[in-house]
Amino acid sequence: MTGGCRHLTFCISNHDGLLTIRPDNVTSAQPDTASAPLVAASSTLALVHYLERQGVLNPSRVEQLTGLAMSELRDPDRRVPADAHYRLWEHAEQVTGDPGVGLHAGQMVDPERMGLVGHVFFNCDTLGEAVTQYVRLHRLINESVLLSFEQAGDQAILCWQPDMAEHYCRQDMDRTLAAAITRTRHFIHPGIRADWAEIAHLAPAYADEYEKLLGGPVRFDCGITRLAFSSRHLGHPIPRRNPYVYSAVLKQVNSLLARLQTRRSFGRRIRRLISRQMATEKIDADTLARQCHMSRQTLYRKLKKEGLSFHGLVEQVRQDKALRYVAADHYALGEIAFLLGFSELSAFSRAFKRWTGTSPAEYRARHLAPPGTADQAPADASGER
Repeated sequence: MTGGCRHLTFCISNHDGLLTIRPDNVTSAQPDTASAPLVAASSTLALVHYLERQGVLNPSRVEQLTGLAMSELRDPDRRVPADAHYRLWEHAEQVTGDPGVGLHAGQMVDPERMGLVGHVFFNCDTLGEAVTQYVRLHRLINESVLLSFEQAGDQAILCWQPDMAEHYCRQDMDRTLAAAITRTRHFIHPGIRADWAEIAHLAPAYADEYEKLLGGPVRFDCGITRLAFSSRHLGHPIPRRNPYVYSAVLKQVNSLLARLQTRRSFGRRIRRLISRQMATEKIDADTLARQCHMSRQTLYRKLKKEGLSFHGLVEQVRQDKALRYVAADHYALGEIAFLLGFSELSAFSRAFKRWTGTSPAEYRARHLAPPGTADQAPADASGER
């Protein structure tokens, strides 16, 4: 399960038996050149090596798509714009003629070409410690995707969500899932399998390959990507860990985090204020601007400098909280609408359907249905559990 990153602020909470670890820094809105989300060059280079193994690598085309020379991609500290990385995935599907190129590339295990975060992950003491590091360092892998981790009952759940719809890449998500399960089996324990998986995108022509690879039932068109496995695996020791490699690589990645910690720092501050105020009072730019001792125009200008918008941040905070609250079943839907600042349930339901393509009641039923059962819309969509 495995490479920029902004300064990471963590929220660790235990609510009704649900332990959640997540970085509190997802942002939204169209980025400008200075603050566009970045991907570790090691991830892009892994795709380049796959294309080379398939005999379809065109170095000049790769350089054109990424804006970087091939030699620059080999720099372990190099970052690649996420949009360029995703364009390369589209190119990969075209030149290989393989719609499932992400799943197939993700199953390649090459320890010599693994990124820095991968070396941290597979040199931890246990899988549980490795998952915690994976979440903490994920923005070094891909700034455009938020990763969170939950423990609910006897299940451990990883959840991936793009910071904006335009940053969802089916091929890259496929590669992430395939690499997560394949590398974990290779380095930790061959018997690890997923209990279930939910995939954000529609079922592709190769949909049957997911269950064969992951080992558990798979649902598509879920609006968010989640992978669940038994919590007992968290105690698995990592058999070939090297504490010296771990110490050296962790020092290097922490240094990289420190160098990148100023990216979108103002936007993160505003997002935290929005998140804290959402359930207590109406969110408006004038109120937040006063709390920051500036005018609304200055607030807008500072956010725009980081490629963000105030309304985009509010929308992203609401969407992120909505998906977690609805899936977790701790609150009735009417309560969730109130917590997110909606005047009535119908307004929340319309917004939720715009975000996910399905109603809150349908989304909850899908998430709460026992693994392997068919999806069924609930008979009562009134908002009560």
